[in-house]
Amino acid sequence: MALDGRDGRRGIGTLVRDLADGGVKLVREEVRLARLEIAGIVDGIGKGTAFVATGAVLALLGGLSLFTGLVLLVGDQWLPEDLYWLGALIVLVITGALAVWFAKRGLALLSPAALAPDETATTLKEDKEWLKQRLTSGATSS
Repeated sequence: MALDGRDGRRGIGTLVRDLADGGVKLVREEVRLARLEIAGIVDGIGKGTAFVATGAVLALLGGLSLFTGLVLLVGDQWLPEDLYWLGALIVLVITGALAVWFAKRGLALLSPAALAPDETATTLKEDKEWLKQRLTSGATSS
């Protein structure tokens, strides 16, 4: 805080310089805060992704164990002479049919027709017609 010689008051140049210095310091602190926040967000994304991936791998292993158990159950309990290969084939056919059904359903939901914003397109067409009508009626009324 520089003071000029008059009654201990600061001059306008000093005030402007202090304001500029304060502004620069404020911007630097805001940038530092933004960097810290972004680093925290990126860290959270990394940890969250790792947890989701670990959970997905464990779920996959659990599903494989379930299917193995189903094959053993079908081959041991429901088929004569421990025909495990036939049990595996039965489980494969059932899970394959489910996989095809899910894939078809997913592709139908992801088709361009399903993803098109129909209401927005309709509204834009209505707005275009309204604007065209307003422009033509405005041109003829003057």
